[in-house]
Amino acid sequence: MPIPKGMLLCLGIVLMTAGGVLVLCVGLPYQSSPLFILGVFVGLGGVGLLVSGLCMAMKNLQVAVPGHFLLHPRTGTRFSPQQALSIQRRLDRIRREMSADSVSQRPEPEPSLPSTPPPWTMEPPPSYDTVMKSQEHSEQL
Repeated sequence: MPIPKGMLLCLGIVLMTAGGVLVLCVGLPYQSSPLFILGVFVGLGGVGLLVSGLCMAMKNLQVAVPGHFLLHPRTGTRFSPQQALSIQRRLDRIRREMSADSVSQRPEPEPSLPSTPPPWTMEPPPSYDTVMKSQEHSEQL
């Protein structure tokens, strides 16, 4: 059963304190060298436990997943790394499908205009005088 990180941190602090007390108060090098060495080892063991507890605590922090800003909503909640990766893969797949569709379904090019215009098939419009005379004639009736 793994030891919780809080327990490691507390045990590390206690061992560092006990080692410091042994080194400074009880086992000064002039009085008792075995207690001095024991205090150094207990203090170093406490430092090791403290560092491992901090590393475990840092490992469980949520780090930002590199990617598009839409994968990180502004509400303060973030997707887990697995969710962000699956969303990114889905967006990439959709993007590839869209680009494949646009390449395969190109619009047909419009036919180019002929070099000469087609022959005129309509009759020419009536002259101004003809139109004015027909309006005068229709008003008199």
